[in-house]
Amino acid sequence: MPANSLRSIYSPKPIFCSLLQAGQRFQGIQNSWKLIKDLDYWTVNVEIQNYEPEKGYICGSMEAIDVPRFDYPVITFWEGQVVDNIHYGFRTGCWDATEDDDLRHWSKFSAFRPFERMFERNRAREVALHPLEFVFMRWKERYFVNVSHNCGLTIAGFYYICMNRITGETQGYYFDPDSVPFQKLQLSPLPRFTTSSFAFQ
Repeated sequence: MPANSLRSIYSPKPIFCSLLQAGQRFQGIQNSWKLIKDLDYWTVNVEIQNYEPEKGYICGSMEAIDVPRFDYPVITFWEGQVVDNIHYGFRTGCWDATEDDDLRHWSKFSAFRPFERMFERNRAREVALHPLEFVFMRWKERYFVNVSHNCGLTIAGFYYICMNRITGETQGYYFDPDSVPFQKLQLSPLPRFTTSSFAFQ
């Protein structure tokens, strides 16, 4: 699809998505290609705690299981930015991410490719994203829930996220200048009636 065909005469609007409602859970894996072969991935559970589309805000918990050197799950609380071109655009502008970093990571998602040229021309915010099939987000882990901050793990970086609004299939790439690049997160939604073992207040 040509980039100019993505431009909308309508103003951007908040992005509503039933799969981002509080209580929705996802499960999947995260991998890091430079780790020991037998420990190059670990299970990840995510639960949405709050979603405010009018503010482009989302938050939740993330549970990592079988993380190398840990015999127990590690839980973090994260806050996110929904790329709606109202409150947040594709340019991060914080967390040590440059525009080149943004382009390299967003370009990993096939859903972003129609926007690449507009991003490079600084015109990506002209697009109304609310009608599209995909939701782009950034998830930033804020603190550890069940381990101390000096546990040897880092949450200095953040995730570039792309979620299919229809299927709930979600991909992410972790960015941290001091960590292994392009650690990949893959998540699938779980039925809403399942109970959570890692929710917290």
